[in-house]
Amino acid sequence: MTADIDKTVGTPAAGPETIKAIPVRHYGRYVTAVIAIAILVAIIYAFGQGKINWHAVPDYFFDDRIMTGVGKTLLLTVLSMLIGIVGGIVLAVMRLSKNPVTSSISWFYIWFFRGTPVLVQLFLWFNLGLVFEYINLGPIYKDYWSDFMTPLLTALLGLGLNEAAYMAEICRAGLLAVDEGQTEAAHALGMSHGKTLRRIVIPQAMRVIVPPTGNEVINMLKTTSLVAAVQYPELFRYAQDIGQNSGAPVEMYFLAAAWYLIMTSVLSVGQYYIERYYARGSSRSLPPTPWQKVRAHLTTFSSRKVAA
Repeated sequence: MTADIDKTVGTPAAGPETIKAIPVRHYGRYVTAVIAIAILVAIIYAFGQGKINWHAVPDYFFDDRIMTGVGKTLLLTVLSMLIGIVGGIVLAVMRLSKNPVTSSISWFYIWFFRGTPVLVQLFLWFNLGLVFEYINLGPIYKDYWSDFMTPLLTALLGLGLNEAAYMAEICRAGLLAVDEGQTEAAHALGMSHGKTLRRIVIPQAMRVIVPPTGNEVINMLKTTSLVAAVQYPELFRYAQDIGQNSGAPVEMYFLAAAWYLIMTSVLSVGQYYIERYYARGSSRSLPPTPWQKVRAHLTTFSSRKVAA
């Protein structure tokens, strides 16, 4: 009996059994994935069976007229956004002003241009020559309205003034996001209202203003296709003309869509790095760039390979 007790005293106690985790199976994910792939395959098959001359797309992809349209589209985007950003900042400051006259004017401008479609505004500017025969600015400028309101000027006014209304709300939201204590501290140091805006408020508001502004730039690039209705020759208008002359209109629409995708993708990359730059004051650790993510994955893969 004693020997049996001695034998059992020295044996270590058995530890707890390891838990074998069984992952939950999400059958719904597999079903939706199969359905999505089936729909994608059906769409590709349908376009493959359609009477589409796919060879026309690469044949005209770098055509001189298409490249001219790409350049004019980018130029129109930059100029319209400059008008929109400058006008938006002015309107935002007016809207936040304690002067009821300037605040009301800004509110009415934003209400009107945000409440009417861009295409209607373009046609309105383009057809004002039916109402006004001349534009008379006194000794500064006088000319026929039809000669003054060119398709380029119509496009800039229609797109830029409309964009100013949206940028005004974006800028106003950014200015309101800055704590009022910053302004009070700047005024206590003797800084004027304008200097406080330029050096204190606006730099801090950029973190809020930049992301939606990047979206507006991308949206503006796509909205430029509307100016084809007022005879301005940009990418979409040139693609239409080539499609009508070559007998491949659908193919030229695919070509224009491809160019818009390329340009918006490049702008999206630029927007990412600009947002990352202005996020330095609010984030302790900045998110990795796409190139840093690729390098991290390559380093992890090579370390696993060496360990194996």
